[in-house]
Amino acid sequence: MKKGLIILMVTMITLSIPIFAQQALWNRPEMVSPEIHADNTVTFRLLAPDSKEVKLTGDWFQGDIAMAKDDTGMWSYTTEVLSSNLYGYAFLVDGVRVIDPGNVYVNRDVATLSSIFIVKGGNGDYYNVNNVPHGSITRRWYDSPGNEMKRRITIYTPSGYENSKEKFPVLYLLHGMGGDEEAWMALGRTSQIMDNLIAEGKAKPMIVVMTNGNVALEAAPGESSLGLQKPSFNLPHTMDGKMEETFKDVIKFVDDNYHTIKEKKGRAIAGLSMGGFHSLHISRFYPNTFDYIGLFSPAINPRGNAESSVYQNIDGTLQAQWKNGIKLYWIAIGKTDFLYKQVTDYRAKLDSYNLKYTYYESEGGHTWSNWRDYMLEFIPQLFK
Repeated sequence: MKKGLIILMVTMITLSIPIFAQQALWNRPEMVSPEIHADNTVTFRLLAPDSKEVKLTGDWFQGDIAMAKDDTGMWSYTTEVLSSNLYGYAFLVDGVRVIDPGNVYVNRDVATLSSIFIVKGGNGDYYNVNNVPHGSITRRWYDSPGNEMKRRITIYTPSGYENSKEKFPVLYLLHGMGGDEEAWMALGRTSQIMDNLIAEGKAKPMIVVMTNGNVALEAAPGESSLGLQKPSFNLPHTMDGKMEETFKDVIKFVDDNYHTIKEKKGRAIAGLSMGGFHSLHISRFYPNTFDYIGLFSPAINPRGNAESSVYQNIDGTLQAQWKNGIKLYWIAIGKTDFLYKQVTDYRAKLDSYNLKYTYYESEGGHTWSNWRDYMLEFIPQLFK
């Protein structure tokens, strides 16, 4: 009896340690960061009593913002009112970039990690997981004879697909330089956008295929036989024509393994930056394959040393693409995007040939905030 009482007391003391540690160690309640207030201002906090300087860096402003330190060693900063969106940020602690230890939600963009949060009440609602029917996400491996390897893709199928005999249209969605088949899912919030748009009746149920545009690789970093390799921009066959030449391997796999509409009226292709470049050149190199094309902040011009046949007779194949008939050619870019002039010059070329397109111009630059918003504009126009 005495032994049992001692064991009980030790157990109770052990269980109480985490509670006392959080409440008594700094003599304050558990830290909350980020804290999103009712008025859509956001407070960030970091406990770093020995640090000399802490700054906030984020994707919604230029430069860095100094945070203030109180007498307990807590650094904090409260923003102005933020519009509804998904935001990424990090702290600079004595010059070293660190993610927020108070926030478990993190995105990877190439080799950079950022903490994230969502402000609701507008576009941010589409990037949130809401109480609506959900589609399925699968990571599939396919044979790519053109690249002489098996490669990995991410595929979204809409709610009800598994029990349906209906044939679905397909959107091929391509990432930017340094990205991979995970980029549109994590940074672009594709599954959330699709679930929410479809649930509201703003988008037709469709399959979304997210490829890996780095054809020298099997898959995203950490997901291939290369192991836990650091992500890199400097990869072979980047924008040299190989992605375009071998893209039919992806289409064949999808058409062979999914209930698809195997005609151009049932296919769309879109991408951001390098993915916009690939979408432009894939769609004109195979000019009778896609009825819907979306170029988000696209690179336009092939590299000077690119010798692939893909980049020959660009003007002629563009005209052939329009002659075959397309239902939507959609170009979007931010006013301060570094590719703005390339897009302006490309639009002038299309105008000179009287090739009709839809143009969407936004504020801001080369950012995921813009590309997610472009999805909200582009997706509802597909497969009408």
